[in-house]
Amino acid sequence: MAPTTVLTGARVVLPTGTVDDGRVIAEGTRIVAGGPPASAPAPAGDVSTVDLTGHWVVPGFVDLHNHGGGGASFTSGTADDVLHGIRTHREHGTTTLVASTVTGEMDTLVQRAGLLAELAQQGDLAGIHFEGPFISPCRKGAHSEELLRDPDPAEVRKLIDAAHGHARMVTLATELPGGLDSVRLLAEHGVIAAVGHTDATYEQTVAAIDAGATVATHLFNAMPALGHRSPGPITALLEDERVTVELINDGVHLHPAALQLAFHHAGPGRVAFITDAMDAAGFGDGRYLLGPLEVEVADGVARLVEGGSIAGSTLTLDRAFQRAVTVDGLPVEHVVAALSANPARLLGLDDRIGSLEPGKDADLVVLDADFALTGVMRRGSWVVRPQPA
Repeated sequence: MAPTTVLTGARVVLPTGTVDDGRVIAEGTRIVAGGPPASAPAPAGDVSTVDLTGHWVVPGFVDLHNHGGGGASFTSGTADDVLHGIRTHREHGTTTLVASTVTGEMDTLVQRAGLLAELAQQGDLAGIHFEGPFISPCRKGAHSEELLRDPDPAEVRKLIDAAHGHARMVTLATELPGGLDSVRLLAEHGVIAAVGHTDATYEQTVAAIDAGATVATHLFNAMPALGHRSPGPITALLEDERVTVELINDGVHLHPAALQLAFHHAGPGRVAFITDAMDAAGFGDGRYLLGPLEVEVADGVARLVEGGSIAGSTLTLDRAFQRAVTVDGLPVEHVVAALSANPARLLGLDDRIGSLEPGKDADLVVLDADFALTGVMRRGSWVVRPQPA
């Protein structure tokens, strides 16, 4: 018999809304019931029951865009280093994670894709996101300018092939030569084309969306600001129902008003909170490398040593959740969508993850009354065991 865990007494966020005094039952690696006690009767036999009165239970978080954590980088180091970074983020509620690379030599990226693909094959990662090298030198952010290149479809295809079926997303400056053809290639292969690190105009961004781009890489950051005569990519990405916008809700990358603007125009069904985390997430201040570039992290803010550009974040998704509710005042259900359901749908994994429904993976997060993380379950096993109320 598979082990059974019954969580009782919590406020449980389901696709249909929040249930007070709810119950979630996990049997083995799967959820078998969730809802009011009457709709989820406790099973007989040997079960582990956890009283979570005064807590919230929400689906496990899904991070589309993450470069590392716990002192480990997904862009360099060994498989064990990558696994350490994954574990760090799991302890902060991210039960599903896509590993992001940064701009590098093509041969280096191909080799890296092979290593990350093996971890995806094992089920440790949900896939690979290539951020660079096909981005604009005008909006390079924390990417090495001398390694940037135009998005040649043949080279894009080379990265897809190197990922052995585990390429999930490629960020492109779609206005560059070969950009639209590369977007079409990605769409044909079922890989998300994301508009980012771009200097595109409004019209060029519309063309990219029409060609098949469906994600805005960290909206507002590394792209032209919204202007009243030159609305740029931000307006095009917010207004199109086909696009999901990534947001980094760490209080550094976005002013709260910008976050509210995105939610207002895109709606809660088209926002995905991401970390864009680098090595220092869950680790601490100090000097790090992001690809070939040196980064200084001070007071939790990562910036390039040379030039001072923001270099990813030290964010974890539990902090993004807490800030969204307590600082930004967003409804809990909208935050759950942005952290779980929406990214799961983008990855094509919403039949398995992203919500607390029978048959799906038993991936969930327990939060206290102040929305601080107290427990994490992944596939039915506790990563962080909550203390009973």
